[in-house]
Amino acid sequence: MKAKSIKGKSPEEIKTALEQSMSDGFKPTLAIVFLSVSQDRTAISRLLDKHGIAVFGATTSGEFIDEVTEKGSVAVLLLDMKREHFQIYLEEFPENNYRATAAAIAEKAQAKFTKPAFLISGSHLETDAEQLLFGFEDIVGKEVNVYGGMASDDYTFTEQFVFTNAKESNQGIIALVLDEEKVKIKGKATCGWKAVGTEKIVTKSEGNHVFTVDGTPVLDLTAKYGGLENVSPDNPGLLLDLAANLPLQLQREKGDPVMRPGLVVDWNDRSFYTSGSVPQGSKVRFSIPPDFDVMEKVIKGVEDLKATEMPDADALIVFSCAGRILAFGPMMNMEIEGLKKVWNVPMAGMFSNAELARATGGNLEMHNLTTCCVAIKEK
Repeated sequence: MKAKSIKGKSPEEIKTALEQSMSDGFKPTLAIVFLSVSQDRTAISRLLDKHGIAVFGATTSGEFIDEVTEKGSVAVLLLDMKREHFQIYLEEFPENNYRATAAAIAEKAQAKFTKPAFLISGSHLETDAEQLLFGFEDIVGKEVNVYGGMASDDYTFTEQFVFTNAKESNQGIIALVLDEEKVKIKGKATCGWKAVGTEKIVTKSEGNHVFTVDGTPVLDLTAKYGGLENVSPDNPGLLLDLAANLPLQLQREKGDPVMRPGLVVDWNDRSFYTSGSVPQGSKVRFSIPPDFDVMEKVIKGVEDLKATEMPDADALIVFSCAGRILAFGPMMNMEIEGLKKVWNVPMAGMFSNAELARATGGNLEMHNLTTCCVAIKEK
């Protein structure tokens, strides 16, 4: 399989870059599209559709095809994968039936492929991404390969979209299904945010809606810990502080903790929604951002993936948490450059609201403040 990456600041620039990429006879069948919510998704989808290219798309809080990160732009990974080796589904979940929606996609995929694997993205801040993962496991089994990231919106925390050729949704899931007998896919998720303080008990929660911790409204406890001021709906920077700087760390008996930042506040009771479940009675700790050495940890993890499971790749897809670039700033380019050098193949990446992959211990989980690298190779 051949792959090429292109980028641009407008549909016109993408049109020019696409035509240049195809000038040597390259005929892509699939496009992984990461773009800003400010871009014209419809125009870009129509452009790709005109050339017979299937679209897997998500909005972002930044995008890249090399070590240079962009804002307000479009990044596209073009692949000439055989059409019989993949399928794209986009389904909505207006009733919050996340698990059932993912299971329905998995049933269709399993009817088409003996061994399906999934690259996914979802939209809407209240979505419980872990329930999506459980839906795939319910049908395909615990060993199913699922990787991806939740759509973002340039840090506005308002409306995110997933889209394909003639359809988009601000409350749905897009799934690129791969025939794993024909396409090899492997991924690695690495975090690094450090926990501080004592363990606290989640005293009331429902799924990904956390009400109280140690009997105190979770927003108030987080604000007290982080020294936040102006904790009100009038503070435009509050959600960014909660998501990027003060995430909860869900402690586990086995394996590394997973991050659970607040994304949507319910001001009636000062609770908040996270992007993954936080069971009532579970233990959490607060976090502090990592040192720069965590970038080396991410690169080392991907180097290990190449050495042990994925010696060769045709293309690389990266889902990196939007909070990471806020923490690292321009230094984030070092991490992306390091990832690119591992296989030195065409790459596209996005800064996402959550990352989906297997964690330490092997379980499928929803992550935050994490980098998830996904390598693919057509057999």
